[in-house]
Amino acid sequence: MTDADVLDEVFDVIKDRKETLPEDSYTTSLFTHEKGENAVLEKLGEETTELILAAKDDDREEITHESADIVYHMLVLLAMKDMDVDDLRDELAERR
Repeated sequence: MTDADVLDEVFDVIKDRKETLPEDSYTTSLFTHEKGENAVLEKLGEETTELILAAKDDDREEITHESADIVYHMLVLLAMKDMDVDDLRDELAERR
């Protein structure tokens, strides 16, 4: 696996969890939470706030950690909306 494949690999796991809903999975809990997509949107807001605080503290390790949390929850949201990583890639490619 190359570093470029990691988003696809993580997204594949998210899609699998959406389909199979294993009981012991955090990802499953996001898909089955009584708040539905609001749970993911709240997590995105929370992680964004944490990223801002890490950036203000100039804490590179925390910036990396919180950025990864945002990307993960964004990928869950894409899966909830029946979108995929290619939708994101296409949008980013248009911005070059």
